[in-house]
Amino acid sequence: MLIDTHTHLDDARYESDREAMIARARAAGVESMITIGCDLATSRSAVTLANQYPFVYASIGVHPHEVKHIEDGWYDEFRRLARDKKVVAYGEIGLDYHYNHSDPELQRTRFREQIQLARELKLPVIIHTREAQDDTIRILKEERASEIGGVFHCFSGDAWLAKDAIELGFYLSFSGILTFQNATMLREIAKTVPADRLLIETDCPYLTPVPHRGKRNEPAFVRHVAELLATITADNVPSTAEDVARRTSENARRLFKIP
Repeated sequence: MLIDTHTHLDDARYESDREAMIARARAAGVESMITIGCDLATSRSAVTLANQYPFVYASIGVHPHEVKHIEDGWYDEFRRLARDKKVVAYGEIGLDYHYNHSDPELQRTRFREQIQLARELKLPVIIHTREAQDDTIRILKEERASEIGGVFHCFSGDAWLAKDAIELGFYLSFSGILTFQNATMLREIAKTVPADRLLIETDCPYLTPVPHRGKRNEPAFVRHVAELLATITADNVPSTAEDVARRTSENARRLFKIP
């Protein structure tokens, strides 16, 4: 059984077949999914969806692209949402200097605020970082994020970022990027990650893995990530897709405290 630790089930691209898409995931062996909030509206949607399905859980928070929209009262609303038993994480939060949809200085301020809120709520954090590795690690350390733990979602960073993240007690989650032809270096890094720090995800509807490139991604395809991890096995990584599924599911249950 598989756990897809990062989905966007509320995305408009699923409006016409959301029920069928979720049924396909279950048929493919996906036992649980976490659907992610990127702002207040999508966080509310994530909680609503999580309460419609016993096997779906929610994360709440504001993506670095969206932090420019944070208004008075948002954090109080996140506190209210966090009281729901289906909320298992805070995020995705972090820094993204590639597009700079929000000003970098504002991103750093809001990142600190949200780590502080996650610590208050005692929720692990889901980290998005792009072209901001130094600042991401520095802020996580300064805000004592290791006290709540979390995951670098859709990991695609350098070897040193993987090392620093693991030393902070964080998990690394690998997505369909791992299956891409040009991801040779990422596959080498994945070999070095301790088996008890591995997670898998789709980040659907984005980053569709091989062999479904060009199609909309969905949770059923997380199996391809597990299968690829099994092919790059090292001493620290389980050797079959079933082993990867079992170990990453154990890790997800431990981090997010889900059954």
